[in-house]
Amino acid sequence: MKAQSDIAVVGLAVMGENLILNMASKGFTVTAYNRSYHKVESFLAGRAKDKSIRGADSIESLLASLSSPRKIMLMVKSGKPVDDFIEQLLPHLDKGDIVIDGGNSQFEDSNRRTASLGEKGILYVGAGVSGGEEGALLGPSIMPGGNPDAWPHVKPIFQAISAKVKDENGELTVPCCDWVGEAGAGHFVKMVHNGIEYGDMQIICEGYLIMRDLLGMSADEIQAVFEQWKQTELSSYLIDITADILAYKEDGEALVEKILDTAGQKGTGKWTGVTALHLGVPLTLIGEAVFARCLSALKDQRVAAASAISGPAKTFSGDKAVFIEDLKHALLGAKIVSYAQGFALIQEAASEYSWKLDYGSIAMMWREGCIIRSVFLDNIKQAYDKHPDLDNLMLDSYFNDMLAKSQTGWRNVIAAATLNGVAMPCISAALSYFDGYRTADLPANLLQAQRDYFGAHTYERKDKPRGEFFHTNWTGRGGNTSSTTYDV
Repeated sequence: MKAQSDIAVVGLAVMGENLILNMASKGFTVTAYNRSYHKVESFLAGRAKDKSIRGADSIESLLASLSSPRKIMLMVKSGKPVDDFIEQLLPHLDKGDIVIDGGNSQFEDSNRRTASLGEKGILYVGAGVSGGEEGALLGPSIMPGGNPDAWPHVKPIFQAISAKVKDENGELTVPCCDWVGEAGAGHFVKMVHNGIEYGDMQIICEGYLIMRDLLGMSADEIQAVFEQWKQTELSSYLIDITADILAYKEDGEALVEKILDTAGQKGTGKWTGVTALHLGVPLTLIGEAVFARCLSALKDQRVAAASAISGPAKTFSGDKAVFIEDLKHALLGAKIVSYAQGFALIQEAASEYSWKLDYGSIAMMWREGCIIRSVFLDNIKQAYDKHPDLDNLMLDSYFNDMLAKSQTGWRNVIAAATLNGVAMPCISAALSYFDGYRTADLPANLLQAQRDYFGAHTYERKDKPRGEFFHTNWTGRGGNTSSTTYDV
């Protein structure tokens, strides 16, 4: 073991432990630290035994164990715990030392920490890490941002431990980790990753629901469909694990059918939706995915409503195989919209915060190791490589063609779900976004007239240049004074 460690990791929960083991397996020496030292002792005596991992029982011994510039990666709960630990570190840090926050922190916190620590000469990195327990151990997706001066020092470690994709020679050499951008850019991209994750999961669940409740299929029959979908354009980590989940039996019965239908959430999907509202980006699918989890939590109310509120009887008389093919296209169309909305949000944030982002590189960071990894991330990279300023993924020729091929089946599924009372909030919201985005004339002309009628909020005219605003005295009782024009 080296006399001094290359990096320290603070926090020995699932992600922290596995990242340390991953780093050690790649030849780095790591110092492990936890608020409760007995967890460090247990780790050193167990999974970390005989590996290039040492423990520290105090902040002083932690920092003394590190080579310069000292790199400390925090894997603790986001928010106040991160700030509290940074405050403990500060009196002992030297200029040029690096503090890395590898948790699911809000990007605004990373904006603030980059600036405040930078004023003290400390380099801050806000790194989103995705892949769960297995990814942390075997190769996660890592999305670092913050102070760019820190990147040369953390790059060798991060790119060594990250997941890899194949290069042009078919070798697994390209790391799913690259510098994202300044300040909170890394955590912003991780937040959007999680928002897309919410959407993908809900889309899959809606496909499962309509097969179960409208087609009357068993868990085994549905599992066979997902097994087939693994070989199509839908191929992804979430499709793979869904097939595994549906195949899992307890006492000879599918375990999934015994699990209570109330979903939890940790907040990153909500942050994505709230941020989209702040930036004025229509993130409809991901917003519906968050609200679907909120609705699932109303279990007792839903059980009571099932008896009190009537709906249509669920009947299906068509060709089941044809409908399942339509359903595949519905999931594919909705998935494209999910990524299109997510990247649109990232692009708007880049403009708002003056971040220089490489969207193709971001797609590659998500290609392996993370929860939303899927085959068509290669196509997303190609789309942005061809057109770095592409306004929306749906305008790319590959995705435009795929949506054209998918929309008939997509519409058939939504129609059947609506007529039979099967809730499909995300797949239907995605179709509405698709139809709204491709509509040259939306009814917002009437909306602006309404706003001007009751609030003198003004409007633009089709027969006048953009940027000229007008007000009409609709009732004859108002004046010519108009309200200030602004957009949120």
